[in-house]
Amino acid sequence: MATPAKRFAGVRAVLFDLDGTLIDSAPDLAAAADAMRVKSGLPSLPLSEYRSHAGSGARGMLRVAFGIGPEDASFDARKRTFFDEYEACLTARTVAFAGVQSLVDRLLSAGLAWGVVTNKAERFSLPLTAAMPLFNSASAIVSGDTTPHAKPHPAPLFEAARRVGVLPGQCLYVGDDLRDIQAGQAAGMPTVAACYGYLGPDADVDSWKADAGIHSPADLLKLLELP
Repeated sequence: MATPAKRFAGVRAVLFDLDGTLIDSAPDLAAAADAMRVKSGLPSLPLSEYRSHAGSGARGMLRVAFGIGPEDASFDARKRTFFDEYEACLTARTVAFAGVQSLVDRLLSAGLAWGVVTNKAERFSLPLTAAMPLFNSASAIVSGDTTPHAKPHPAPLFEAARRVGVLPGQCLYVGDDLRDIQAGQAAGMPTVAACYGYLGPDADVDSWKADAGIHSPADLLKLLELP
């Protein structure tokens, strides 16, 4: 297998997952689920209980808050309520991870485009990114329902590459979930695991076989050999 330096040599654009990779949205996701929990007469849970499950969205939050999954008869109704609660607090506590703005600024100054490919629905991803100045320079925001398929299918990544105006193989994809790495590999893109993100409690990052892993956003600059 090519070394990371060689694997990344032809990169002209960097695509990122959103939640857990660029932004820390766990506080708002958790607040939405916890509000439901309290309204149901249950005691509030700390953010720490929710954080590692944030990458699974509604499924993860409802699992923590109520101990239910998609197989539960009440799941769909609770999911709709969760979406309404989350929409109401979408950007109340969400911030970019430390170092992300500097990373984006350095990519742009080096002539690299960047964009987002998330499984978050456009209902949430578009107003969220529109509200955060960080995303003003993004060349693409592709959501979970922008194309007929969500990750780990490569279709959203192909669409992002098209919008950016580069070939898929000229994009690097960075994400904090196995689905991200699978999607990037299926699209023929070099991949980087964001090991600082919302890794699930049972995540085995080594088994994902990403081309590299980073423990902070700034580490990506080293991989790309950007000072």
